[in-house]
Amino acid sequence: MPQFVLSKAINAALRRAMEDDPKVLVMGEDVGKLGGVFRVTDGLQKDFGEDRVIDTPLAESGIIGTAVGLALRGYRPVCEIQFDGFVYPAYDQIVSQVAKMNFRSRGRLKMPIVIRIPFGGGIGAVEHHSESPEGYFTHTAGLKVVAVSNPEDAYWMLQQAIASDDPVIYFEPKRRYYEKAEIDTSATQAPFPLHASRVVREGTDVTLLCYGPMVKTCLEAAAAAEEEGRSLEVIDLRTLSPLDLGPVYESVRRTGRAITVHEAPMTLGLGAELAARITEQCFFSLEAPVLRVGGFDTPYPAAKLEEDYLPDLDRVLDAVDRTLAF
Repeated sequence: MPQFVLSKAINAALRRAMEDDPKVLVMGEDVGKLGGVFRVTDGLQKDFGEDRVIDTPLAESGIIGTAVGLALRGYRPVCEIQFDGFVYPAYDQIVSQVAKMNFRSRGRLKMPIVIRIPFGGGIGAVEHHSESPEGYFTHTAGLKVVAVSNPEDAYWMLQQAIASDDPVIYFEPKRRYYEKAEIDTSATQAPFPLHASRVVREGTDVTLLCYGPMVKTCLEAAAAAEEEGRSLEVIDLRTLSPLDLGPVYESVRRTGRAITVHEAPMTLGLGAELAARITEQCFFSLEAPVLRVGGFDTPYPAAKLEEDYLPDLDRVLDAVDRTLAF
């Protein structure tokens, strides 16, 4: 099977979706001739033309507003937000129009829009380039939100998102853009549903819940813990809204301990929601409180401090020590 880095897997997914459906459009800042700042859309304008791979003005609200109009006319726009922190000018369009149109029209109007957002830190960028804004969107009813962690998911989940009649926020971990894996591009069906979580490492002592860039960190922590005789189960949530919690509950009832891990600030982050739901559903199975590992409640720091801000292997293993000592 061919190998792809994550960014090229997204490119291949866009290419396949555009080949299959002439109504699929790609739009965003510098996505055409330049191929995007991370070269995710490299070569698409050359092969599909300027009418289907559209370089837009530097105006995120305008990008999403235009996508709303296109969706109402039967197109399936895929919008690229250049960096996570640039999505805020488009926030009003996303939460006031994209998320509500279907409900407002009693189901008569669909919003088949995908909004791709490179997110998270770890690349040494300046401010507004390393944020984790997933909490804003998972809190908004009417949006579906997913986060990919590896090339195979990036390839299949983007095609599934484009085929959906619902608006999907598609988070891409930019610091994993150049990690490689095999993808069976000859397959005609995705190996997993779009909105399904997945056990990526089995274990018996503690359940680690993560998504996006933190999946690799948690897998590294599980490998390190194994050397100390500890068995950690790692679940890649994949879908943040709706949450697929069946595998989570099943795992926590076996291990009795859970730790959530994400880069976003702790307060009111996804980890808080997970902790609440696990406590409600698995209370009599828990051997310790659900612990959270996340970013701090500060603006994302300057590049030279980001390694102190981001959850790493040591912080995850410290939480493992605390939950096992409880």
